[in-house]
Amino acid sequence: MAAEPGGGPAAGGGGGGEHVAAGAHVAEGAHVAEGARLGRGTEIQAGAVVHGEVTLGAGCLVEAGAILGKRPRLRPGSSAAGSEPEPLAVGDDVTICSGAVLYAGAWVGPGAIIGDQSQVRERSRVGAGSVVGRGSSVDFDAVVGERVLIQTLVYVTAGAVVEDDVFLGPGVVMTNDNTMGRHPRGERLRGPVLRRACRIGGGVVIAPGVEIGEEAFIAAGAVVIEDVPARSVVMGVPGRVLRQVGEEDLLERWR
Repeated sequence: MAAEPGGGPAAGGGGGGEHVAAGAHVAEGAHVAEGARLGRGTEIQAGAVVHGEVTLGAGCLVEAGAILGKRPRLRPGSSAAGSEPEPLAVGDDVTICSGAVLYAGAWVGPGAIIGDQSQVRERSRVGAGSVVGRGSSVDFDAVVGERVLIQTLVYVTAGAVVEDDVFLGPGVVMTNDNTMGRHPRGERLRGPVLRRACRIGGGVVIAPGVEIGEEAFIAAGAVVIEDVPARSVVMGVPGRVLRQVGEEDLLERWR
């Protein structure tokens, strides 16, 4: 998993109480609130909003219409309720694309790309070098490791764990509540666990609490309702193990 970003960028001469390091640029029409910290060489495009206390590392790009540091607004009794979120922290060289929304309390590691119209919720983590594709959502308390490739319109449910080098095809949906809301208040949600370098095909649905083993391969359209052993190939509805992933297809062969 990714390491924490380093300390905040050096303070600069930004107006309004924000701290803008040398070489950072805020376009006309962008809004950077008091208390935000922008690292050296970071660019904030027109129409972007950076709320107070957000920290952006060096060399970041925040495209037009992105919103950073949004605070959650929850219904009474929401499963997302928790402690007051910490400020949003974004590492060096992160790209946050147009229309993306990153919540207060999230953490994004160096070199990550957060795609157009995507969402990264409070208390979630996106590791270094990972990509969150267009319109995808990383829900609250989810953990995404390093070098994870999340394609378009993927839902990483609350409490899910996605380890390093996982591939999630377009339209993958994870779930975390077998009762669909009819459980005692405070009962813990059970997000899936996706182990290192597993590959999940387009349109796959993963049931609550399922663990998918290291280097497993889940074919497009499968519905996974049981744990999947490491290096298993799963197809169908419900998903069934058909064979094993060959040595020639393991990640180290494709580095």
